[in-house]
Amino acid sequence: MPPSELLEIVEGGERENIEFKERLEPETHLERGRLESLASQMRHRVLTGDGVAVYVVGVTDDGGLKGVSEETYDETVDVLSTVASEADAVVRDVETHELEGGRVGVVTVGDARDETEHIVVGTAGHVDHGKSTLVGTLVTGSADDGDGGTRAYLDVQPHEIERGLSADLSYGVYGFEDGEPVRMNNPLSKREKSDLVGSADRLVSFVDTVGHEPWLRTTIRGIVGQKLDYGLVAVAADDGPTRVTREHLGVLLATDLPTMVAITKIDAVTDERAEEVEKEVAQLLRNVGKVPYSVANNGIDAAVERLPEGVVVPVLRTSAVTLEGFDTVDEMLSRLPKTHDGAGDCFEMYVDRTYNVTGVGTVASGTVKNGTVEAGDTVYLGPTPDGSFREVEVRSIEMHYHRVDRAEPGNIVGIALKNVDDEDVERGMLLASEPRESVREFRAEVMVLNHPTRIRSGYEPVVHLETASEAAVFEPQNGNVLPGETDDVRVRFKFRPYAVEEGQRFVFREGRSKGVGTVKEIL
Repeated sequence: MPPSELLEIVEGGERENIEFKERLEPETHLERGRLESLASQMRHRVLTGDGVAVYVVGVTDDGGLKGVSEETYDETVDVLSTVASEADAVVRDVETHELEGGRVGVVTVGDARDETEHIVVGTAGHVDHGKSTLVGTLVTGSADDGDGGTRAYLDVQPHEIERGLSADLSYGVYGFEDGEPVRMNNPLSKREKSDLVGSADRLVSFVDTVGHEPWLRTTIRGIVGQKLDYGLVAVAADDGPTRVTREHLGVLLATDLPTMVAITKIDAVTDERAEEVEKEVAQLLRNVGKVPYSVANNGIDAAVERLPEGVVVPVLRTSAVTLEGFDTVDEMLSRLPKTHDGAGDCFEMYVDRTYNVTGVGTVASGTVKNGTVEAGDTVYLGPTPDGSFREVEVRSIEMHYHRVDRAEPGNIVGIALKNVDDEDVERGMLLASEPRESVREFRAEVMVLNHPTRIRSGYEPVVHLETASEAAVFEPQNGNVLPGETDDVRVRFKFRPYAVEEGQRFVFREGRSKGVGTVKEIL
């Protein structure tokens, strides 16, 4: 039985801003004259519909639910997306229904509004310090039950919810309209998330990392590979800074990421204890050359102004149970500027995840680093283990389940690729508008942050560069490097090449030994 909303649209017949399309074919409808005609019609429908037009796909002119094949449906939606670009409009939403005769869909088109501001925040901190609960409460606006209930909105695996322990990166999003927060009742609802992304004039995406020490590798991947604008470290007031807190904070600051600290669970302690923990955090920051800034004592204006510089670290106090401090966090996130501008014409996105969606195919997910990409574009994927790049076509793009025509720097998106098998796409690969040189070896300036003795020639840590994590061999120019020292090091990936560019930052680790580096020269 077709959904009632679809039947209601179809039974009302075509109207000024509602049109039925059985199918649209690229070779016919995208010819110059035909494209201009369709774009003119779409502009008229959007105008008469107060900024919104609806196209029902797979339906005959008289409203018959005929349905079309998966391939025809995708082609039709792609044609509508191209027509929208020509008409200075955007595809806001695509709702697909599987019926007995094939696919029927409702495509909503709207005015091309000003580009949405979009910042990306990476959260870190010790397990049970409340970072996922902090994000869950921000995106819902709901108080926590004191047992981490709101964190369940971010966990992607049943065993994570059952154990209350995150095991992989998870994502959340909320937004602002005219400075006021826009949240979701149920962030697990794809429809709600899509509606929010389509309506907000400012988006805040969260990359929630893993707090359990054995999964530090995953945390580093979230920090290094996601093109974050800001870091947010959670420190529980009842526990205070731990060794894991120091590790996570160290990685964030070593990569020059502007960072905030949220002291959580202040409802569980006295004011004196909260003050004591804030002093511990302040001393920790001073030890690494940063300037702590108490938002509770000094206000928010200077915190917003100076945080992007990367020297001042604002410290906030929050309680997900009482919602104390959350209005301050909202205000900061509504005012902070984007720090990654993604300048440059060439599109780049390092693949963080790959998965298969029924009816869509292989999807590569990641954060757009530079440039822009649109549905229908030809891009290059690689390098493969033999160093080559292959040409692929962008089938469609989704951001937090909202279908978009175009992805821009900082957007966390899933890009569906045509004629690509799942096994052809791997984490660490690059999607780019031009093929790149594959790199097996490079020279870097390296600083050792922590090591029991010194690193010598032949040292083999794991290098985390963008979304790639690969064993590498180090050859220091001076033969060895002590903790706290910086040296020129020749770095060689052990097993396969990657797309590497001068100026990129990376983190390396082996056991509890850690360091950071900057690529200086491709060899």
